[in-house]
Amino acid sequence: MHRLSITLALILTYMVFAVLLNSVGTVILQSIATFGVTKQGASVLEACKDLPIAVVSFLTAAYLPRFGYRRAMMVGLAIVGVACLAMPLLDSFAMTRVLFIAIGVSFALVKVGVYSSIGLVTADRRAHASLTNTIEGLFMVGVLGGYWLFGAFIDHDNPADAAWIDVYYVLAAICAAALALLAASPLDESAARDESGAAPSFLDMVALLKKPLAYVFLLSAFMYVLIEQSLGTWLPTFNREILQLPAAMSVQIASIYAGSLALGRLGAGVVLRRLSWYPLLNLCVVGMGVLVILTLPLAANVAHDPDVTWFNAPLAAYVLPMIGLLMAPIYPVLNSVMLSALPPSRHAAMTGLIVIFSALGGTTGSLLTGFVFAHVGGQRAFYVSLLPMVAILVALALFRRETERAAPLAV
Repeated sequence: MHRLSITLALILTYMVFAVLLNSVGTVILQSIATFGVTKQGASVLEACKDLPIAVVSFLTAAYLPRFGYRRAMMVGLAIVGVACLAMPLLDSFAMTRVLFIAIGVSFALVKVGVYSSIGLVTADRRAHASLTNTIEGLFMVGVLGGYWLFGAFIDHDNPADAAWIDVYYVLAAICAAALALLAASPLDESAARDESGAAPSFLDMVALLKKPLAYVFLLSAFMYVLIEQSLGTWLPTFNREILQLPAAMSVQIASIYAGSLALGRLGAGVVLRRLSWYPLLNLCVVGMGVLVILTLPLAANVAHDPDVTWFNAPLAAYVLPMIGLLMAPIYPVLNSVMLSALPPSRHAAMTGLIVIFSALGGTTGSLLTGFVFAHVGGQRAFYVSLLPMVAILVALALFRRETERAAPLAV
């Protein structure tokens, strides 16, 4: 019963941050309309979110086993809940930047806590991989729900109206509910602690970087998140400016991307029972590239239709987000393979590195896509994603080689 309770608490906490983290694309779109900022100016929100994730993960990840994973997650929820309450009261682009800084700081605590706790509530590698895929799948369900939640608060007749900011009252209430559930859910964290103490554990993060298996894995994670965030962050703006859709619909139809990621991750466990992870991920990456090449020409020269609906929207609006089905298994599978090779006492250090490199990949992808979007248009901006796809294929080959040659990684 206790295991079920803490698992549900982990899932709800992670889903809250799914909504908040992946709202950046919607908030960029609405900040351009409501606060009058430029595309490049708005793209800084990704850095406001991701750089604090990287910094806080680096500074705190190795110390969290002693502080307590559950306690860290509760602190993260409290910080972001207060920031959500402040957003409608101080509705400005400056407050939006502060909000995403708070989200970044909090998520650094929460992701290390969630990922490290998976090893404490599962008995073996198969269970670890299954729960990781389930949590990441439900994370994408949260992302999908977030698109519709924000879309419901956007004024269809006047997209520039600041009424959308009231959505943060709802999000603050969800944070409070997740905090209460965590507070009521016991978690045995004794296996996460060893006799080395905080200082040697901090050095574990540096020691892990010396392992070829670790840095090849981190390169793969960096490239994956670069693609996922560049597409997810700029898809609402792509829908609005390239496909000529209304603002609210541009946000809501982007939920197809989150939905396809959710379905792909929840279904990955079934596929992996019959197919090894390496050929599966290669097929996914190649399929992603083919989909981009075939779909983006459909977005060329779309004429504005004031009567556009879900039934007559451009085909590209539905097909491009389906890339999420192919992307879905890559991140959780890589993370599970890597963490399963480590003892539970090293999961916090490795998760800290995962969070750092994921954050850097997300920021790089968003800034690069925003720059290309502003200077040469949205179509060419999404073609840029083909380059990191090639890099992922190379990194996957190196990662498989290292997993085959290395004994279980220990520090």
